[in-house]
Amino acid sequence: MAMESINFDINEALKHYMSDPSTIPTPEADSALFDCENEPEALTNHVVDPVLDRIVDAVADNPEAITRPSAMDSLQFLLKHASYLPTHALSKLFDLVMSGLSAEADAINADLETPDDHETLSHHKQLLEIYGFLLQWTISAVETKAAEKSSAQPVTRGRGKPKKNAPKGQEATWDSSAQLQSALDIMVKVLRIKLSKIFLTTSERDTFIGLLTRPVYMVLESEQRVKNTTIRMYAFKVLCTAVKHHGHGYAAQINIVQNLTYFEHLSEPMAEFLHILADNYDYPQLADEILRELSNKEFNSNDTKGPKSVSQFVVKLSELAPRLVIKQMTMLAKQLDSESYTLRCALIEVCGNMVVYLSKQEERGENHKSQLNAFFDVLEERFLDINPYSRCRTIQVYIKMCELEQKFPKRRQRAAELACRSLEDKSSNVRRNAIKLLATLIKTHPFTVMHGAQLSRKDWQARLDKVDEELNSLKPPAGAPDLEGNANNTVDSALLDDPTQMPESPQKQQQPMTEEQKIEAVRRAQEEAATSEAIEKLTLTKRYYSEALRFIDVLHEATGIICQLLGSKNKSEVIEAMDFFEVGDAYNIEQNKVGIRRMLRLIWTKGNSDEGRGVQTHLIDTYRRLFFEAPDSFSQNDAANYVARNMISLTFGATPAELTSLEQLLSTMMKAGMIPELVVTKLWQVYGVQKREISPKQRRGAIIVLGMLATASPEIVVGEMETMLRTGLGAHGRSDLQLAKYTCIALQRINPTSRQAKDSGVKFSRLPNDHAVLAKLAAITEVPSESKEWYGVAEQAINAIYSISKHPDILCSEIIRRRARRVFAPQSRPVSRDETQTMTQQVAAAAAAAPGGADGDGSQTTLAGQPARKRDAAVNLSQLLFIVGHVAIKQIVHLELCELDFKRRKQDLEKDKMARSGSGSGSGSGSAGQQRSKEEDEKQVPESDDLDLIGGTTEDDFTDAMADIRERELLYGSDSLLAHFGPLVSEICANNTTYADKGLQAAATLCLAKLMCVSSEYCEANLPLLITIMERSPDPTVRSNAVIALGDMAVCFNHLIDENTDFLYRRLADGDASVKRTCLMTLTFLILAGQVKVKGQLGEMAKCMEDPDRRIADLARMFFTELSTKDNAVYNHFVDMFGLLSAERSLGEESFRRIVKFLLGFVEKDRHARQLADKLAARLGRCETERQWNDVAFALGLLPHKNEEIAKVVAEGFRVVQASA
Repeated sequence: MAMESINFDINEALKHYMSDPSTIPTPEADSALFDCENEPEALTNHVVDPVLDRIVDAVADNPEAITRPSAMDSLQFLLKHASYLPTHALSKLFDLVMSGLSAEADAINADLETPDDHETLSHHKQLLEIYGFLLQWTISAVETKAAEKSSAQPVTRGRGKPKKNAPKGQEATWDSSAQLQSALDIMVKVLRIKLSKIFLTTSERDTFIGLLTRPVYMVLESEQRVKNTTIRMYAFKVLCTAVKHHGHGYAAQINIVQNLTYFEHLSEPMAEFLHILADNYDYPQLADEILRELSNKEFNSNDTKGPKSVSQFVVKLSELAPRLVIKQMTMLAKQLDSESYTLRCALIEVCGNMVVYLSKQEERGENHKSQLNAFFDVLEERFLDINPYSRCRTIQVYIKMCELEQKFPKRRQRAAELACRSLEDKSSNVRRNAIKLLATLIKTHPFTVMHGAQLSRKDWQARLDKVDEELNSLKPPAGAPDLEGNANNTVDSALLDDPTQMPESPQKQQQPMTEEQKIEAVRRAQEEAATSEAIEKLTLTKRYYSEALRFIDVLHEATGIICQLLGSKNKSEVIEAMDFFEVGDAYNIEQNKVGIRRMLRLIWTKGNSDEGRGVQTHLIDTYRRLFFEAPDSFSQNDAANYVARNMISLTFGATPAELTSLEQLLSTMMKAGMIPELVVTKLWQVYGVQKREISPKQRRGAIIVLGMLATASPEIVVGEMETMLRTGLGAHGRSDLQLAKYTCIALQRINPTSRQAKDSGVKFSRLPNDHAVLAKLAAITEVPSESKEWYGVAEQAINAIYSISKHPDILCSEIIRRRARRVFAPQSRPVSRDETQTMTQQVAAAAAAAPGGADGDGSQTTLAGQPARKRDAAVNLSQLLFIVGHVAIKQIVHLELCELDFKRRKQDLEKDKMARSGSGSGSGSGSAGQQRSKEEDEKQVPESDDLDLIGGTTEDDFTDAMADIRERELLYGSDSLLAHFGPLVSEICANNTTYADKGLQAAATLCLAKLMCVSSEYCEANLPLLITIMERSPDPTVRSNAVIALGDMAVCFNHLIDENTDFLYRRLADGDASVKRTCLMTLTFLILAGQVKVKGQLGEMAKCMEDPDRRIADLARMFFTELSTKDNAVYNHFVDMFGLLSAERSLGEESFRRIVKFLLGFVEKDRHARQLADKLAARLGRCETERQWNDVAFALGLLPHKNEEIAKVVAEGFRVVQASA
């Protein structure tokens, strides 16, 4: 035996193995293997199996057989060439080493029970070292093979050369994990032996333990292996046993810290390992040591991997074993000052986990409280961390803590305040998370105990006031009257007692009195106790209410900011804001209504990207949940009523902008089929109900909503014309002009225009003028009314006539004629103001289409008096002029539609011709000849179906004819009705002292402006008059209308307006904010659409950025932001703007600087910055005042010009100023 045994020195073997395993000599290896030394591919199962089988048999017989030189060297030889071995052979080798080690462990256990035999133990020591060494090497070979397999697998799958790889394909099925588990199990078995009896020195024991732990660390390096729970647990078991029983702690510490640095996937498993070691093996020391080491570790600023891994590890450990981490928190807290934000994020999360841990603890001592406070303080501090990711993490930690059973009311209040502040953070990610936190704070708020979960400020304030009252009634001490009452009681009881006490001696009489006093004292004490208890209870209730109100106040403040965030460019932030408003609505927070209204405008978010569509879809979903989903318990009918009521309520108090957005939202929902027919039916019922008890607001809301839905589905309106005639155009409409107006708008939807027409498959044929609807529309414009609302009705009625009538011009001419007769007839007639009589006559007149007004009772003339007559005349004339102006504008739109219709039909005709290969013949009587000089006659063009006539006319001829009608006939034709009004309107506007009525002047100016858009000749003649009105009119509405009109004319007749744009810019300095705003919007449109040439006046627009009216300032900023996208426009005009701003005396230095800074932000190219710097530097020498010099120097300081000459001049510049002074 001794002769056969090898001389194995573990240290020598390890030295070779660590440097290069192939250098290990194997002279005694089997000769069959030696033959393959230079050609390792020949190591097939056929060669290897016989060799292995012999060793397997020998070892199975006795584990000591491994010490035979031939066996040991053969195995070492195979391991040296393991990469070439078939998996079957490697698997066999693995089994052999494992079973040998297992058998050896059993043998040692048996021998250890017998008394010490030193020689036997040293022999066992050698065997353990040999098996340990071989196992380490084998596992290393198996892992290398497994790694190759996993990386090669996808490749072979993709390439597919099955025949060549067939044997390997079978090998690929070999899964070494089962064997690896067995190996790890055997290692645990070996580690359970009392190794200290075999390895007498620590270094020997450590060397052997290293043989077992090294392969375990190697296995853990593979992410695939770590994902396998069984292997991971076995590996932990080996390490735990080694640490607990064999002094492997320090080595494990070094390995774990290294693993965290190099292997990202090990961060969480290592935390799990330390948790198991502390919990199941009662060995927390290792975790303590590692946490201490990590808390002192400093990371290189370029190293991102290290901090990330350590962070994940610490966070996971704090989740699994908070008890371990909390002990080391004072050390770990150092990393809150680390440069790495990843580490700071981790510690923020750890603090959150500690709060969670402490909140679940049973004992609640002082220490517990101070720890909680310390963690909360850290978290509150971190709301202001310099890195946005850390700020986000803080907020996310708070969101998680909101779910805790313990509510921490004071800390929640502080969190709400901090989250509210974070809504103004510059990072959109932080803002988004802050919104989320506020929503979570609402959902988990602690004020649910007494009055349910609602957070309506009004209700809580009322409760607080009530408690205050109750407290005040209890607070004053018992007064005199109260004492008197008590005295009486005492006397009464004494009197009652007297007769029974008669026989008693006189001295005893004192006794009952003291008894009475005792009872009285007790009673009084009880009363006082009850009062003080009531006071205490009420005081607590008051505190509870006050805290709830403080929380609600923060939410109200936050809601205002979140409303602004709905306009954010970051879409996920916008979506979060919508969700917040939805939550707030569920809790009845009043301010939320504003946000839900404001959300509507998001329907216009550009939907070309997924994000844009996401916002639109989310808005629709949110609105659907809020307003269109009835509770499940409702029947179908109740649900429809509920939805209809909600839809109507959306119109209450809505601004025109909100109504436009609501229309877009509802039509989108209608197209998507989200609004059931039953709901539409209910809306018609609300609108058409003839009983009086319905409020006008509801009826109005119903028709507004129906009009909106009809933009998506015109059939909705077509089927209910009768209802509209009866309601909105009948008696209800006359008494409620708003209702009439919205009915007219709904009627316009019957004939969809432009884009809607393309989307709608329905082709509408226009109605003849004698149709009941058109008669009613004409009649509604003649309702006698002095209300401002009449103008809105008339406008929409005319729009509806032009939308649905075959010959709108004839009908409108009739309306104008009838109106004119009323205005210019002898004075006695229109003055009679018997309302009902006039109304019925007007209706009759309209229905019969008869001219004539109301023949009234002239006797009232004297009663009405002169001023009333004058006012009536002014109102009637104003209304006539309004109709004339609006008809003129609608007429030119009508002409354009005729032209489009002509061109479309001509194209269709040509297509047909081509289809019939040119069989049609056309007689060329030009269509221009048809256009007689009569305004109404152009109606014949759309009516004419004589395609032959069209065929002979070129498109250009037709366009010229139309332009001629517009330019020459509408306002100057001998038969034109409008021609009579042109001079009249100019006359009224020019003589504003003669015609001094404010309303008349406003209507006349509007009419003048509209007529000027019809003909360039009329425009040119009256332009000076309109400009004078715009400059001098005392009425801001008139000035605003004039500004808009000039903008329209700039589009129609650019050549006329181009020289006069200065007058427009002047309105930017108007004293009235509404005029300023209108002017800014008009100029923004004209400049961005390229309708006016921009000269030096842009400086006037720039000044608006410092306007005290926030909306004007925002508009100006938006204008320059848009302008900057048009080829260097800001750069091109900067010097002119700068000159104008610098010369502006009224502009303060701070304001000037803010404007210049904002504008220079758009100069991005270095070349432009240098050129601007040169131009500005040239001004330095010409500066007359210090302020001018400072302005130029400030602008130069903002430009990255890198010009030393300029820098030098600026540095010594003040002397230049002194010299010039």
